Amino acid sequence: MFNHHKVEIEWGGRPLILETGKIARQADGAVLATYGETVVLATVVSMKEPKPGLDFFPLTVNYQEKTYAAGKIPGGYFKREGRPSEKETLVSRLIDRPIRPLFADGYKNDTQIVVTVVQHDLENDPDILAIVATSAALTLSGVPFMGPIGGARVGYINGEYVLNPHVDELPESKLDLVVAGTDAAVLMVESEAKELPEDVMLGAVMFGHKGFQPVIDAIIKLAEVAAKDPRDFKAPDYSELEATMLGLIEDELRAAYKNVDKQARYKAVDAAKAKVKATLLPEGAENPAWTSEQVSSVFKELQAKIVRWNILDTSSRIDGRDLSTVRRIESEVGILPRTHGSALFTRGETQAIVVATLGTGEDEQYVDSLTGMYKEKFLLHYNFPPYSVGETGRMGSPGRREIGHGKLAWRAIRPMLPAAEQFPYTLRVVSEITESNGSSSMATVCGTSLALMDAGVPLQKPVAGIAMGLIKEGERFAVLSDILGDEDHLGDMDFKVAGTVNGITALQMDIKIDGITEEIMKVALGQAKDGRLHILGEMGKALSGARAELGEFAPRIEVMHIPTDKIRDVIGTGGKVIREIVEKTGAKINIEDDGTIKIASSNAKEIEAAKKWIHTIVAEPEVGEIYEGTVVKTADFGAFVNFFGPKDGLVHISQLSNERVGKTTDVVKEGDKVFVKLMGFDERGKVRLSMKVVDQTTGKELVREKKTEGEEDAA
Repeated sequence: MFNHHKVEIEWGGRPLILETGKIARQADGAVLATYGETVVLATVVSMKEPKPGLDFFPLTVNYQEKTYAAGKIPGGYFKREGRPSEKETLVSRLIDRPIRPLFADGYKNDTQIVVTVVQHDLENDPDILAIVATSAALTLSGVPFMGPIGGARVGYINGEYVLNPHVDELPESKLDLVVAGTDAAVLMVESEAKELPEDVMLGAVMFGHKGFQPVIDAIIKLAEVAAKDPRDFKAPDYSELEATMLGLIEDELRAAYKNVDKQARYKAVDAAKAKVKATLLPEGAENPAWTSEQVSSVFKELQAKIVRWNILDTSSRIDGRDLSTVRRIESEVGILPRTHGSALFTRGETQAIVVATLGTGEDEQYVDSLTGMYKEKFLLHYNFPPYSVGETGRMGSPGRREIGHGKLAWRAIRPMLPAAEQFPYTLRVVSEITESNGSSSMATVCGTSLALMDAGVPLQKPVAGIAMGLIKEGERFAVLSDILGDEDHLGDMDFKVAGTVNGITALQMDIKIDGITEEIMKVALGQAKDGRLHILGEMGKALSGARAELGEFAPRIEVMHIPTDKIRDVIGTGGKVIREIVEKTGAKINIEDDGTIKIASSNAKEIEAAKKWIHTIVAEPEVGEIYEGTVVKTADFGAFVNFFGPKDGLVHISQLSNERVGKTTDVVKEGDKVFVKLMGFDERGKVRLSMKVVDQTTGKELVREKKTEGEEDAA
């Protein structure tokens, strides 16, 4: 007998249903959530005891989309879902970010959340439903989670905010924003926008926060009848250990965090940590009062407190800057002259080499999603090698962090890309992070903007990004512009804003405390705007707009349009014709279903040859025009000449020459190049050509003297 519970509400014009007790009953928490006709299953399992030696919270979120959810079978040789797609990785991060800060301090039990899309109605994106279902499953599970949270998507269409717009409404929207938080505050924001001002973005966040309050109420209602008893967990009290450490190393830590150089600062911090361990964990000591993990954990907390106290008390930061100053910026372009576009962007101790490559339609990325197959023309790949932070590490396929940072930069740049009709190239940008101390994703935004402009891509406007931080203790807070890595790790907020001089194109916010208020967000957005405008000014010293010409090594693409009923003629049987054009001219050719043809080559002559060839296939020859052709066959009665693409015509023996011709082969042979004039068509539509009216040396029409009246009569 199932102990089944269900809550249903109307939300954003569609029913939202949360159910538990019927499916996945051995998990600590399981919720089947339905929105419209999209359905996800969220499960939570948290081990009863922590693994010994852990000094972090091992939380894993796995979001997975099953193709059966949309009535599809996976493509490829193996008809089974494989490694996570980019969408699955990004949604896993989207779920993780707002829930992680709400687990009780000190909770280190291995916890896994699995969210499975089991049905997709192709109207309601499962990502928001996945956040809601996860929140509900955690709230029911009994683990020490200080939720519930809610989540919502916000669009901006015709000047109005829209709650949870349908998938097909988003192309019309100037905003795609996801917000999550508790009933009291916002915890996470992820967005892409089309140059929206700060007040519109802030309004969207607050609109979304208000919009998901009914969801939180529904989760609480379900928990009242279905939640498990809370686990017996009490956060450990390390106040005595902290006081002891402060007495030992407070002065050393304060001095270390006045060191401007990152490596020297880390060396001083390591020395302070070594002093603590030597004192509290001496070699050979039996049964020390504290474990190594406890000492390391408290040391991290103490680092954070020292940095935070200094900033709040003095408004001076680790590297001596005030709260709003941006570190020194150096921008260079064209650093790799054989690439299509390149830039080196350096901000303080954060640096990115960014390279742009222009490709053709053949280079587009095919993406197989639940909503169907589509092609992506703009690719941005972000790489974060371990040497960028002076460390060794694994090198391999990109991790979740690299995918997430690359996608944030992609969202920031995409609204400023030219329309495909204006610039018909596939664009790939690669950002290699060569140094990191502070936001490398925002350095990627700046470097990408410069590299694309260096490649001649006509961006509507340059784009820059800045990372903001927050230190908050009680009612006191400080918003920090252009945060260092330490300020990110030890602070309360990572707030990234990218945009142009006119507005925001991307915004991402993660909060490490139990949320922030509208007032703090307003201050952060205003301060971020000042920083962004400053960075754009510094970038403009290197390049303020797209180069007028493409680079020497970039392919040229020209576009022509043909009638759709001629596409088959250009392609040929089995692709024979188009393969021959590509082989003989050297140009790349892409034909679209609407008759658009893109011809690409770095050699203008190859493009022109391909265009001319295609034109002869799709155009019709004109009576009275002269064409150069090739004799393809001879017969007793004349010669057949290929004169216009695939078209052949007959030059009758009487039209071969102005002299009397005994045999066709006395005048022409197969393979000869000749000039012919199109005289017209016979009663059966056959082409009639003439050689004798054309000078076979110059290709010019022979001018015959006008006959006298008597000659005309005789004729």
